Amino acid sequence: MIGLKFYPDKVIQALVKDLPEVRWSEKFGMVYLPNHSENLNLIFSKFKGVCWINCSHFFPNRPVRNGHEELSVDSYRQRLPKEGWRYCPEEFYQKLELKKYATSTARAYITLFEKFINYYENEPINELSEIQINAYLKFLIGEKRSDAYINQSINAIKFYYEVVMGMPNRFYEVDRPQKKEKLPEVLSHKEVMKMIGVTQNIKHRCIISLLYSAGLRRGELLNLIPTDIESNRMMIKVRDGKRGKDRYTLLNESMLNELRQYFKEYRPTKFLFESAKKEPYSGTSVGKIVSKAAKKAGIRKRVTPHMLRHSFATHFLENGTDIRYIQTLLGHNSTQTTEIYTHVANTSFKQIINPLDLGKNI
Repeated sequence: MIGLKFYPDKVIQALVKDLPEVRWSEKFGMVYLPNHSENLNLIFSKFKGVCWINCSHFFPNRPVRNGHEELSVDSYRQRLPKEGWRYCPEEFYQKLELKKYATSTARAYITLFEKFINYYENEPINELSEIQINAYLKFLIGEKRSDAYINQSINAIKFYYEVVMGMPNRFYEVDRPQKKEKLPEVLSHKEVMKMIGVTQNIKHRCIISLLYSAGLRRGELLNLIPTDIESNRMMIKVRDGKRGKDRYTLLNESMLNELRQYFKEYRPTKFLFESAKKEPYSGTSVGKIVSKAAKKAGIRKRVTPHMLRHSFATHFLENGTDIRYIQTLLGHNSTQTTEIYTHVANTSFKQIINPLDLGKNI
């Protein structure tokens, strides 16, 4: 349900009464109505120009940091003044740190927001309107910027107004590029096994094998500690995954033996995978390990760590595993997210006779 709580006001009360299926909750002391996109959009349009809508309890701003790297944007704070260039306000930096945003996201937001406020260099930041934001987005389109770049620019702008300044509904009419429905890139089982087979370094082999056999995200792999490998239960505990969720995934017997060999040789202290200096292993290093193994295995396309997770899900589906189990192992909120793999799994296509083979049955 969508709950609406407000100070007594005749105008607001009249508008609320005009909403569909509105009821009163004695328990929560507020009116409520069914939670779906039509009602949400109706609320925003009906109250626009009448009052601010504080959605901080309805749309909680979850931390997005998935690893162990502490965020600091001091390097941006300490920049020397640049004539004719406006930097982000201090509140912007503070909120990024308080929300524990990933370093890469924080850097992108700072860069993109500064580009936006300098496009309107003579305008007060807090007085910019939706019309001006849409005009800026058209400017980015004119620069031939990618959809991903434009979407992240919108996120950076909305972060300032909605999260930093607490104006949750100010720019809900900003137009985003239409999302393209791209299918996940996957490898065949044979290709993955060849990647593992050509990797001689036991540490690198364990990294590739875990990404595939446990369906881990890169950040989840880097966040593992030795006690997360629960050998008695043959399970791996994934802590603080996407949206801060914990879950369990599979531990293979041969994978466990490899990890034991790796542990004896490298003796990690805090995290399961660490650098030579016993510092947290970097995501860049994991990417290089996967890319190098793919090239060595003779795979011509660009291979990323996330492709191994996609392959994990697809191969399970092709093997007849119930999609609900795959959803749980991947940590998806809904089977709708997991269903994307049905479009790349070859299970259903095996039942179809290719037109070139039709003549063989005549």
